[in-house]
This record gives sequence, structure tokens and C-alpha cells, in this order.
Amino acid sequence: MEQFEKISIPSDNTLTVERAIANLQQTEDLGDRYYAAWWLGRFRVREPEAIDALLAALSDEANRSPDGGYPLRRNAAKALGKLGEPRVVPALIRCLDCSDYYVRESAAQSLEMLGDPAAIPPLLKLMEGGIEAAQFVPGKPHLVQPYDAIIEALGTLQATAARAQIEPFLEHPVSRVQYAAARAMYQLTGESAYGERLVVALEAPDLQLRRSALMDLGAIGYLGAAKPISETLAENSMKLIALKGILDTHLRERSIGGNRAALSAEALEIMDLMDSLL
Repeated sequence: MEQFEKISIPSDNTLTVERAIANLQQTEDLGDRYYAAWWLGRFRVREPEAIDALLAALSDEANRSPDGGYPLRRNAAKALGKLGEPRVVPALIRCLDCSDYYVRESAAQSLEMLGDPAAIPPLLKLMEGGIEAAQFVPGKPHLVQPYDAIIEALGTLQATAARAQIEPFLEHPVSRVQYAAARAMYQLTGESAYGERLVVALEAPDLQLRRSALMDLGAIGYLGAAKPISETLAENSMKLIALKGILDTHLRERSIGGNRAALSAEALEIMDLMDSLL
């Protein structure tokens, strides 16, 4: 799990945009800065001043965790991905070279959200060495790179040239990395076999793995997973999120195909499954 510096979060959560930006720009109170970066992302604050402050925070040196990480940079990178601003892409790409694993992870996730194909080559660079290099860092709870975030980003960015690099990760010993590879390969090929691998993962004995599979299936909109999702042992709230992802994908694909006259039988079935979980 991610290792966080112990920082006190301000008890007053009634920030304004101006106050949050001011808090982020000052250096005295690390808790205020950390919270401000989260707050600006949480409330999708797209003012240029907010974006500039978050970009500046990507180079912060003051907020360091005991293991040498950069908690503020992590929060800033996460926030920037939520703002839909293309001009932040180069700065997030530079974050992929950061020494902090969790900054690289946050940057990859945000680059996925922003959808700019310019991120594909630097993301692929992090996969150099292939599955053989994808080992745990001695004494750390994580691999040398955030492979699940990288692979998911490549799938969403439709990096078809990355299929050969991604496919071996279907056999990685870490389940979440396997799931990321199945998710990406489905996005890149449309082959149901990869979606079915995630359906099987809904029966994993570990709840966290079932949750991960739920979110992956919702993200790729795999229609064949709808009923298994409704039956898996997980929170109804998460099952509803996954089913909504599948429904949205199905409706979008039908709209693109020009067939918008009526809801399909598949859409009605998904809606019935969602109703049963409410």
C-alpha cells in the first residue's frame, strides 16, 4: 500500500477556490498544501491560477515522506488528471521520471484520464525489460514500476503497438497486473476471451481483487459481465458503478451505430440488474 507522510488535515473543510490556491502556493503548513491539492482536484477547479499552482506543486521539494517520497506531488498529479486541461500533459509526462513510485503511478493514471496519445511513448519506456524486469523493489510493497496503471493507460489510449509488450503480463504473478493486462488487451483487440478472464476474477477469494475486477469490467464495458457482476460477492455500490459503466458503453456504441430508436434488450437487462441492487 502507498506510504503516506503523517500530515494533519485541516479541520475546516469550507475552502474557497481563492483560499485553496493560496494555501497551495504557501510553504509553511504542509497539511494545508496537501489538502488544497486534493480539494482542487476533487471539485474540478479549472481556473488557470489553480492549474498553475498544481503544476508548480509537481516540482515541490518541501513535502517529503520518511521514505523519501513526495506526497504533495502525488496529490497534484492526481488532481491535474481530473481537470481536462491538455496543457498539463507535458508536466505529467515528466513526472514519469520521478524517483517516487507513487508519483509515477498518479501521473500514469492522470495521463490515462486526459487521453493524449503523446503519453504513449514515455509510458512504454517504463515497460522496458518486459515481464522479467517487473519485480518487487526489495523492502518495498510495490514493483519497480506501477505496471497496472501503465498498462491500463496504454489500453485506454488505444496503444495498439503495445500489444506485444502487454500480453506477457497476463501471466504476471501479481493478480492486479494480470487484470490490467486483460483489460488493456480487451480494449486493444475487442476479443471476448480477455473480458472472460476478468469475469473469472469476480470469483477471486480476496475482496480487493473482486473489487478490482469489477472496476476493470466497468471500465471496458464488457457486456457479457453484466449478470456475473450482479452476483459477485462485493458491495452493491461498486456493482452499480460497474454496471453503469457497461450500460454507458453499450448505449454509446449503439448511438455511434445509428440505432437509437429504442433501448435494446441488453440495455433493459442491465437496468433490471441495477434495479435489483438498489
